[in-house]
Amino acid sequence: MTQTTTARRRIFSGIKPSGHLTLGNYLGAVRRWVQEDQDNADALFCVVDLHALTVEHDPARVRRLTRQAATLLLAAGLDPERCTLFVQSHVDEHARLSYLMECTATDGEMRRMIQYKEKAARERSSGTSVRLSLLTYPALMAADILAYGTHEVPVGDDQTQHVELARDLAQRFNQRYGPVFTVPRATNPRISARVMDLQDPTSKMGKSHAETAGIVYLLDEPEAVRKKIMRAVTDSGTEVRYDRTAQPGVANLLDVLASCTDGKPDVLAGEFTSYGALKKATAEAVLELLRPVRARHAELCADPSYVEGVLRTGAERARGLARPRVDAAYAAIGLLPPA
Repeated sequence: MTQTTTARRRIFSGIKPSGHLTLGNYLGAVRRWVQEDQDNADALFCVVDLHALTVEHDPARVRRLTRQAATLLLAAGLDPERCTLFVQSHVDEHARLSYLMECTATDGEMRRMIQYKEKAARERSSGTSVRLSLLTYPALMAADILAYGTHEVPVGDDQTQHVELARDLAQRFNQRYGPVFTVPRATNPRISARVMDLQDPTSKMGKSHAETAGIVYLLDEPEAVRKKIMRAVTDSGTEVRYDRTAQPGVANLLDVLASCTDGKPDVLAGEFTSYGALKKATAEAVLELLRPVRARHAELCADPSYVEGVLRTGAERARGLARPRVDAAYAAIGLLPPA
């Protein structure tokens, strides 16, 4: 099979249902999917539920968060008429191709992954056994990408290493067994924002963090959002200026405000003479940004059959795109096709 070409570039991106979606998820990725990617490419967006199984988890919670994530992506503005939205485990080709990627990758490549080192260390420090899937999940991520002939993968800095691995595996497979896979590339999109924890502005606002006081969730009640922002950690001194190194707390608030208002953080800094005024303005901007998302989410929750239909249709299209390529990979690597 030759590499697939399309009239439009194809992108793939996913979000893991390991926790409730946050303001960081929205400003850092989802808004970009809505405003740019679904209109400028053949875009596939996936709730990567298989990735949520790499650590200790509650099965019922994974199912609940998977549905919630899909519903929030629709509420944020993903349009099933303009993109493909589906759940990873609904398309068997992800798991099928993952094993072939494990057979193409090396142990050393897996163990060099920065996220594996960090997550494994956290698991060990908590006294929990490290699951083999935590080591091998970059092979699954590569399968997620390569199954669709993906050209571009919009990711943050923390995932660039995994996309580079997918490139290496695609090239290695193609050289050994024949040209099956498109070689993807990571992109750092124009619309994005780095949102840090409000209580620890040196750490990213993560949806699976144990401490939640510094995390704004998309479905937080308005008063909870306001309280979290008003209680955000700032810095010594009183001058409002944009300096990520010397004033990470203030810089984080300015980044959030700028992202919500399409402003520039260094320019916005000059509009405030106190931390309190900055916090108040940021809280109002965040509440205004999230208001239509929350309202649309409530509407979709009242009509669960619509969300189910979107996911079913999305999985059908994704399956149709992935199966021929994965079948070709099985044949190329030497597996006998079923009679």
